[in-house]
Amino acid sequence: MTGIYHHSVDAKGRLFIPARLRDELGKAFHVTVSIEEKCLWAFSDENWEKFSDKIDAMPIAQQIRMRAVYSHATRCEPDAQGRILLPQQLRDSREIKRSVTVVGAGKRAEIWDTEKFQENDAVEVAPANIAAVFTELGI
Repeated sequence: MTGIYHHSVDAKGRLFIPARLRDELGKAFHVTVSIEEKCLWAFSDENWEKFSDKIDAMPIAQQIRMRAVYSHATRCEPDAQGRILLPQQLRDSREIKRSVTVVGAGKRAEIWDTEKFQENDAVEVAPANIAAVFTELGI
């Protein structure tokens, strides 16, 4: 998944998911907390299963540390207008307010509060950071 999309959460907690990402996420998908960043992750059912399989293969002590990934997960099905309901607890956990940025991030999408995304993106898009990433990849 790729791209950056700007939307907003409405008064009922619904968020429009761009058609391009909906096509890749499927008719239903899972949204959960990210592991290290202040965003939510959205996985297609297929990628959620692969992600879950990796967690299930971990030693039990590591699985326990991943509890929040499951306990805060929700299965989403976009309505006819392409909106999903983002539960309040998920929005609160990542300080997502009204203005939202949805980002394609390879095998998943990320849902950010726009202000937090802009702060993070300013660091990540810096030429020195991009160069470091390409160096790590051996490019």
